[in-house]
Amino acid sequence: MRVFNGVAELDQAVGSHLGHSEWHTVTQDQIDTFAEGTGDHQWIHIDAERATEGPFGTTIAHGYLTLSLVPMLTWQVYRVDNIAMSVNYGANRLRFPSPVPVGSRVRAGVELLEVTPGSTGIKIVTRVTIERGGSEKPACVVDTVSVLVP
Repeated sequence: MRVFNGVAELDQAVGSHLGHSEWHTVTQDQIDTFAEGTGDHQWIHIDAERATEGPFGTTIAHGYLTLSLVPMLTWQVYRVDNIAMSVNYGANRLRFPSPVPVGSRVRAGVELLEVTPGSTGIKIVTRVTIERGGSEKPACVVDTVSVLVP
């Protein structure tokens, strides 16, 4: 866990890799719960029997499930102290280069791209790369945008 003592210290880290999260195993229960919450019941996610005959040989996590792991994983990588709060503002770029089969272990690598003062706070942009154990390609790459409120 990398800890920054305020925004000025964070600003000094622009362009650097902040570290990696712990590994997280994606389970079928997690996939099924996500399907229930989103209404996305596509068979490649929830039908284990049919998925054995599909293109991945097993069920896979929803792309947006993989994306939804970003906050949990990045909170393991870094934090900024001496701010009132951090608010998710959006994403500039999002790609899912490879699937996440059930049982996969994933982790996040975080790179700080930008720290910019604004009218409501400090905008930060990080590139989060969700790696999957055993795969050369990442499962997800997203440039997240957050606003840090002093």
